[in-house]
Amino acid sequence: MAEALQHARRYLDIAWLWIRAAWAYPASFVMLAIGNGMITGLDFVGLWIMFSHLDDLAGFSLAEVGFLYGASSLGLGIADTLIGSVERIGTYVRTGRLDQMLTKPVPLLVQVCADQFTLRRLGRITQALVVFGWAAAYVDWSPLRVLVTVSMVASGAALFFGLFVGFSCIQFWTTDASEFANAFTYGGATITQYPLSIFPREVLVALTFVIPVAFVNWYPALFVLGRDDPFGMPGWFQFASPLAAVVTVAASLLVWRTGVRHYTSTGS
Repeated sequence: MAEALQHARRYLDIAWLWIRAAWAYPASFVMLAIGNGMITGLDFVGLWIMFSHLDDLAGFSLAEVGFLYGASSLGLGIADTLIGSVERIGTYVRTGRLDQMLTKPVPLLVQVCADQFTLRRLGRITQALVVFGWAAAYVDWSPLRVLVTVSMVASGAALFFGLFVGFSCIQFWTTDASEFANAFTYGGATITQYPLSIFPREVLVALTFVIPVAFVNWYPALFVLGRDDPFGMPGWFQFASPLAAVVTVAASLLVWRTGVRHYTSTGS
């Protein structure tokens, strides 16, 4: 525990340096944050326009889709804000910056995640919170549903953390596969913004057991919204997001250690 707190302190120290640097140009920071929120918000605007021609989407109302959208976007936004820099690992390898980081007395993953930290990504989180808050007003809340919702958001962020780290590690061997990783991180977030019942059962199985993004919002949201699972999956899946997050993060850290262990430098 003490070691984890020390790592967190190191992360905050590095992140604070980048925050101070960004605030040297406050107008630029504010405009970038607002622009980021507006651009990501176009996704939900598209959904809103689509519902002007539909009564429901696979049996889900606009508010229910908004709940799914907000939960998925929140999880991605939190992970992207905290550790989004890890997707640049290929650039660090090519430029030799990773070699520099390896010489410092701070865990490599902490340095990579905190490097170029920027609060302008809060625009994505803010926009997601607005949609999520609006959709939450249509939920029939109970103490257990509140607990599951909090767990859903935290687990979603942890799941995306695992996906960011795990798939970015491919760049230890390829040095340029960021778009491949994005297909599973940002692509996974895009898929889970919609009811998974619009996809074939085979897709749901893959998103449950292969790339477990279905646990980001789909399964817990079914419980919170009081919906039956259209695919008839086990009921306990609706409470299994924390377990899926732990397994995903553990697997990603194992892949990270393997990548670092086999890293042989650029030779430059």
